[in-house]
Amino acid sequence: MKILVTGGGTGGHIYPALAYVEHVKKIDPTAEFMYVGAKRGLENKILPKTDIPFKTLEIQGFKRSLSPANFKTIQLFLKSIKEAKTILRDFAPDVVIGTGGYASGAVVYAAAKLKIPTIIHEQNSVPGITNKFLSRYADRIAVAFPDAAAFFPQEKTVVVGNPRASEVADVAPSGILTEYDLSSDLATVLIFGGSQGAYKLNQAMAEAIPLFAGKHYQVLYASGDRYFEEIQENPKIDWQQLTNVSVRPYIDKMAEVMVNCQLLIGRAGATSIAEFTALGLPAILIPSPHVTNDQQTKNAVSLVKAGAVKMLTDDELTGSLLVETIDEIMSNEALRQQMAAASRKEGIPDAAERLQKLVKEIVK
Repeated sequence: MKILVTGGGTGGHIYPALAYVEHVKKIDPTAEFMYVGAKRGLENKILPKTDIPFKTLEIQGFKRSLSPANFKTIQLFLKSIKEAKTILRDFAPDVVIGTGGYASGAVVYAAAKLKIPTIIHEQNSVPGITNKFLSRYADRIAVAFPDAAAFFPQEKTVVVGNPRASEVADVAPSGILTEYDLSSDLATVLIFGGSQGAYKLNQAMAEAIPLFAGKHYQVLYASGDRYFEEIQENPKIDWQQLTNVSVRPYIDKMAEVMVNCQLLIGRAGATSIAEFTALGLPAILIPSPHVTNDQQTKNAVSLVKAGAVKMLTDDELTGSLLVETIDEIMSNEALRQQMAAASRKEGIPDAAERLQKLVKEIVK
């Protein structure tokens, strides 16, 4: 089978696509792949590190205000459709899967016009503009959140989850926490604000870290490179007394670390949600207020309703409130287990397999 995957701009679109590719490679080593992204997207840093053939289109998004730049956007979109048709004819895929981002708009649309079977995958609880546009052309629509199904034609839409979940679901507990100068036997809270860190979370952590002294749990905090030195040199933090707190700029083995933790604190991006729900972890989510359409808040609210997480907003976040909320969960085993069960219920660890099943249904 030949599969063309398209999507990009952010890791939330790219990593689910790559997780799906890896799953198919394991079950069908003869499968062939191509990835098409945008020339200026994050995919240009990620895809060259893989063995997947990679092509790019010059494309950009619409401005939300009236702007002359939107005329160029239309021109680039039409040009990209033409280039996408050339790529599609040359590669001749059996199916095209779009995971969001502007490049996927041109490629999936072109594939539909060429009568190639198409699937779009929506990672968030509220869809982005590209997938809303493509929903009328795609053969099937795969969603990660049940809430997202309401935005798409019912007869086309299937809840499959996020393929990234499949990569973490089978990770076994280990002694990896010792690599971060923490105990393998102590309940652990994992805190991170994304690969670059998060300003408001870092401010709260500067206040919170001294308050963790003497707690019955330990804390691993990934600050992001830009905030690491600031935290390390904070004069209010006595690192000699904080044997139960470890700070790192970045955690490169996130799945392996996550499976050894009992509570997660972070943003409400689709990828991290897929990961911790696949593992059945309770969480405290602090949605980023700077994401298009406030998607992270909507993702978090969906899980709050399910009882899997507690949510704090950026505006209300302080160190004392963060520690108070952590203590509420970590000191109440029944609550933590209840949240873990709800998280596990929301997780779909076989998401990649479900997506592949959808592929087989439309590829004759």
